Amino acid sequence: MMTIAVASDNEMVTEHFGHCEGFILFDAENNKIVKSETIENPGHKPGFLPNFLADHGVNVIISGGMGGGAVDIFNQRNIEVIVGATGKVRDAVEAYLKGSLKSTGSICHEHQHYDECGE
Repeated sequence: MMTIAVASDNEMVTEHFGHCEGFILFDAENNKIVKSETIENPGHKPGFLPNFLADHGVNVIISGGMGGGAVDIFNQRNIEVIVGATGKVRDAVEAYLKGSLKSTGSICHEHQHYDECGE
């Protein structure tokens, strides 16, 4: 069983993971989605969200963009980071499960410019 989290706004992959409405968690088995649930973003505090998601058993995080500090924490927790994703959340997860969704490495370097991530 694998748990994939997607940073989302209105069922779409968000541009910046820390400022999303929530995370949709998908449980996948044999490359198929077997369950999904939505958890509200509990708030953006540096270093908090990667550990919050790790504590929810997440193995993969998918987002449009993400800060380098968050990427580092996910890496330390052995969570695969996929950035540069766009479109509908479920489509992104299905593409990941098929092996066709790859990370673009879109890392946000300046927090005050979070709304420009992915550009």
